[in-house]
This record gives sequence, C-alpha cells and structure tokens, in this order.
Amino acid sequence: MKVYGITNCNTVKKALNWLKENQVEYEFHDFKKLGISLDKLQEWDQKAGYEQFLNKKGLTWRGLDEHTKTSVKSVAKALPLLQQNTSMIKRPVIEDTGFLYFGFDEMAYAEYLVKKE
Repeated sequence: MKVYGITNCNTVKKALNWLKENQVEYEFHDFKKLGISLDKLQEWDQKAGYEQFLNKKGLTWRGLDEHTKTSVKSVAKALPLLQQNTSMIKRPVIEDTGFLYFGFDEMAYAEYLVKKE
C-alpha cells in the first residue's frame, strides 16, 4: 500500500495514525519532497477522474487567480496545475491493488481492509 500526502497535513496525520493503529503497512510518498509525476496523475484520472482529487476547498486553490480557476475545465489544464501545486491534491491518496481513495474516511479504510484480509 502506498500513501501519498504531505507530512504536516492534519488529514494525512489522522490517516497515518489510523493505519498504524490498525497495523497496516504502507510506504509514504511526500508530495513536498518527491513531487508527483504526470504519469501518476494521468493514472489516477483514468481510474477516478481528476475532479475526485482536485481539492477546491484548500488554501492553495483559493489563492489562485480567477482566470486560472476558470481555465481548469479539462484534464489537459488540471493535471499540469496539480503537478506544479501538489497541495491542491486531495490528501491523503491511498493506493493499493484494486483500491484508490482520496481523503480520510475510517469506514472506507476499514471496509477495504476487512475485505482484504
């Protein structure tokens, strides 16, 4: 299992704590240190659609000028913007065989882990 996020994000901290408490092994990918490839963003888009992981509630999105915000209407515009501004990716991203989840939801995590065992 791979967890993508930012170490100082409270939601990521909650998710990592939940995984540790439930003894789920994972590899952590820090967006701030490692960035994210366009290929990975395209893979997520194909599986879920970029709208699922474009965080429009965060400070980074709200700090963009209106022209940039209104131009994000396609994959071609969204993915390069997300690659440059990884803080706009909904966190954490949990990726495992057959499981891709954006954000933290105890019930969704538990349901997946129960099915996995």
